[in-house]
Amino acid sequence: MELRVLRYFVAVAEERHVGRAAARLHMTQPPLSRAVHRLETDLGTALLVRTPAGVELTAAGQGLYDDARSLLDHADRVEVRARSRAGRATLAVGSLADAAELVGGRLVSAFRARHPDVSVRVHEADLGDPSAGLRAGLVDVALTRLPFTDDGLRCRVLHSEPVGLVVRDDDPLAAQPSVRLAELPDRRWVRLPPDTDPVWTAYWTAGTRGDRDDAPMRTIQECLQAVLWDGRSALAPLDQLTPAGLVIVPVADRPPSRLVLAWPATEPSPLVRSFVRIAAEAYHRPG
Repeated sequence: MELRVLRYFVAVAEERHVGRAAARLHMTQPPLSRAVHRLETDLGTALLVRTPAGVELTAAGQGLYDDARSLLDHADRVEVRARSRAGRATLAVGSLADAAELVGGRLVSAFRARHPDVSVRVHEADLGDPSAGLRAGLVDVALTRLPFTDDGLRCRVLHSEPVGLVVRDDDPLAAQPSVRLAELPDRRWVRLPPDTDPVWTAYWTAGTRGDRDDAPMRTIQECLQAVLWDGRSALAPLDQLTPAGLVIVPVADRPPSRLVLAWPATEPSPLVRSFVRIAAEAYHRPG
């Protein structure tokens, strides 16, 4: 039983969908389906039940998933320890400003509990770099938000969050149950840095780049203050904390923003693989 095949099976078990698992593994669906089918044949039992919505684990599948998850975690720890004997291993983790507290207070601490010998460095990026340091080679893995141009990256979605329009509480739109950006052509939007990823800019500023004379906003707090003091418009996740005087109105014609773990599409190191798994578990753990 190869670790590679177990990683395939674990991805399918966690995604509950072969297509999503294939996308997560950056492979096509047919070879992934064949690998899982061969695993079922070798073990002489069904591991998955195919449904219209995807797949569900059988009792045997759930048991194998639990064992495989422990085995893969152990294999990664063995490799990490072997590499660290040649020198202290280091992992650089990137985050956007609104996710920095989550990274530092929850995800990194969970990782350090499993890998106490690994040095972890956290890099906080501003709104001009949605890759949170990945594009610049500053970090090994990042907690960030899609959409942005993610060519050459792998991503694991942790959560999808609806977004809303941030306005002052005296704005005529503040009392609306929802708004549509297509019906708001005359809003004055915050301006992101001029070299910001265009997909990211289009999503968070309704496709505008702001007035050329406006100073670019590099942090979430700068954007919120521009709305509060200058009447600008901005988008934010619905659960974004805002200062007094601001409200967030749900936007009906924007897809949710996806909170993701991202890393280079090249074969990830055992440290990165382990961080992704541990961080995903920690994020979804109650409390």
